[in-house]
Amino acid sequence: MLRRTLMTGFAVTALLAGSASLSAALAESVKVGFMATLEGTYTVLGEDGQRGFKMAVDKFGGKAGGKDIEVIVGATDASPESALRAVRKLVEQDKVDFIVGPLSGSEGIALRDYAKTQPQVTIINGISGAQETTFVDPAPNFFRFNMDGAQWGAGLGEYVFNEKGWKTVAAIAEDYSFAYTNFLGFALGYCNAGGKITDRLWVPLGTKDFASIIAAIPEDVDALYLGLGGGDAVNFLNQYQQAGGADVALIGGTIMVDGTVLSAKGDSKNALIGTPSSGPQADTWDDANWQAFVKSYQDAFPPEARFPSPSLLATGYYNAATAAFTCMNEVGGDLSDGHEGFRACLTNLELDAPNGKIKLDGNRQAIGSNFVTEVVEQPDGSLLNKLVTKIDNVNQTLGMDEAEFRKLGLPSRDIVQCN
Repeated sequence: MLRRTLMTGFAVTALLAGSASLSAALAESVKVGFMATLEGTYTVLGEDGQRGFKMAVDKFGGKAGGKDIEVIVGATDASPESALRAVRKLVEQDKVDFIVGPLSGSEGIALRDYAKTQPQVTIINGISGAQETTFVDPAPNFFRFNMDGAQWGAGLGEYVFNEKGWKTVAAIAEDYSFAYTNFLGFALGYCNAGGKITDRLWVPLGTKDFASIIAAIPEDVDALYLGLGGGDAVNFLNQYQQAGGADVALIGGTIMVDGTVLSAKGDSKNALIGTPSSGPQADTWDDANWQAFVKSYQDAFPPEARFPSPSLLATGYYNAATAAFTCMNEVGGDLSDGHEGFRACLTNLELDAPNGKIKLDGNRQAIGSNFVTEVVEQPDGSLLNKLVTKIDNVNQTLGMDEAEFRKLGLPSRDIVQCN
């Protein structure tokens, strides 16, 4: 497991073992464990999450609660096993004060369970979006300032059925917790509107060869839902185009049309132009707070080292770190009594985030705004997500009575059905 201290651009405290100033330096710093997918198929997602985290550190001048921010990195590859290796090192060896991370869905579930064994550490989720993480037996020291994948699907199913007129859909998605959750949010709205889902094709994370999946795509559907991300999304698009593609509309899962895919090299991504999707932000939203964040992102990194607009990974990590540093300032850096004051602040914090106001529910899960979008091409040839509509106050049960929502069952390959 890689352990990297982010030196470039980060305000970190250099601690020299054996130096006379070691104890004093430790007292003047707060150790933050940063976790993201910096290896594997989601590497590009993790790198933009890292940019968003860096923006938050810089915003606070490299200090939180009057202490220097020391960042220790735990790199993962999106698997729960890698997340557990990373967090154990950060907590048990590096003795971090709190964690910002992880990125991927099943990693979040693993960290929720680990958090229960380490009550002295606070975990502020990076951007992982599996529903189960906070909906099933949540950990009291785990906080999530981003909506889950089902919340990110809110409004999309109704839009493609009612406005696009697509009555039948087949789906291809990654075979793990986040993709199930994200698809549930879409499918629930789509099925309730009257749509029919004919086929569900699930692929492992890191799939290289999509030939058999492409061959299995039915021709008699109105649209194809794609719940892929990172390298999987790019590989599929390349192979789908090489195979001639089908004369069928595309619907994007949240990370299928994120900036990490829309900025990929090659022309295959142009197949996504016009694709509707939904998620926690819209590139073209004219809100002043959002536009200021976009400009700050663009100014912070050279064009060759960033996307045209911040991806949802950058925004999510920025929000998580901003919540943490805000509350560190609120309690004056005091993490005594089991982080009691720090956690109370996080619990009650209403974050005026770039992508809308965020507050937490009783499970320390975000309630926020969701954006239905369509991919458009800019004059310079770049692709962005254009705002179609914004849905506010999306909670984890998608507005349903909690008991009724729980009857649906946890997100899986088969939930929800169109009955």
